[in-house]
Amino acid sequence: MSTRTPLKLIAIAAFTASATSAMAFEPEGKVECLAPADPGGGWDFTCRSVGKVMEDLDIVPRSVQTINMAGAGGGVAYAHTVSKRAGDEQLLVAASTATTTRLAQGQFPNMNADMVNWIGALGADYGVIGVSVDSEYDDLPELMSALKEDPRSVKFAGGSAKGGWDHLKVLIAAQAADVENLPRIPYLSYNNGGEALTQVIGGHVDAFTGDITEAQGFMESGDLKVLAVLSEERLPGDYSDIPTAREQGIDAVGPNWRGFYMPADISDDAKQYWVDAMDTIYASQEWKDVMTNNGLMPFHMSAGEFETFVKGQIDDIEQLSKDIGLIQ
Repeated sequence: MSTRTPLKLIAIAAFTASATSAMAFEPEGKVECLAPADPGGGWDFTCRSVGKVMEDLDIVPRSVQTINMAGAGGGVAYAHTVSKRAGDEQLLVAASTATTTRLAQGQFPNMNADMVNWIGALGADYGVIGVSVDSEYDDLPELMSALKEDPRSVKFAGGSAKGGWDHLKVLIAAQAADVENLPRIPYLSYNNGGEALTQVIGGHVDAFTGDITEAQGFMESGDLKVLAVLSEERLPGDYSDIPTAREQGIDAVGPNWRGFYMPADISDDAKQYWVDAMDTIYASQEWKDVMTNNGLMPFHMSAGEFETFVKGQIDDIEQLSKDIGLIQ
């Protein structure tokens, strides 16, 4: 008996270890990525490009299916995730700064950031403020000084609606520069950044607010003078000669990050699997190539750090939106 008992205990321990290992989450079958807009936009790009890299790196057993669910600026997909998909451990939903902006402004009725799991961010399109090459303004402090003297003296053009992310980037910079009467700063909304840039280059509007990738072509042609990029430090490569707002004494940062959230009520193991997956994707050469080819800049946060960032960004945008009278 004395010789059999240890063997039996060893067998039980081995079985227990094997069962525990088997219980750790791994996706099975199809993984879905919900893009909260029609095909062709940023959220659709996020799902399709990340899905392809997941397949290439064998992070998923089969394919990643992109499902487009447009409506209410992401609100339809957010509501679907909250109300219909709780506990779904194989659903990723594309998100960006547009998501936090709408949450901050109460545009997802009766929903908040605590109702989903924030998994990670995989890059960003940083905001810029620019003027035509023959503009009287040579740097961001000069532009902000004009706004301090008269908030209505500089008209801005952007590709989002009033109160949207392009508009808010100007206000973030102006607030950081101690400009008063923020609601009086003129902002003209166009269908996209290209239209807004054409108005600025043509001399019809004073300044452009948008993302670095939108401005790239006009910078290369020499028509646009970018006064500042709203990043923590200078961007790499071709953009390294653009000064940040911070180095000009204006503490304004405006990343349009690309990332994901997941439904509530998923297991800790499943959440950790997808958090680790985001880290693996970001570190891969495959994803570096996607970023380079599509103008995405370095920006990566995962799990707790990302959730803290998201909630902080929502608080900041909510306060700014109140300051300019967009919300009560």
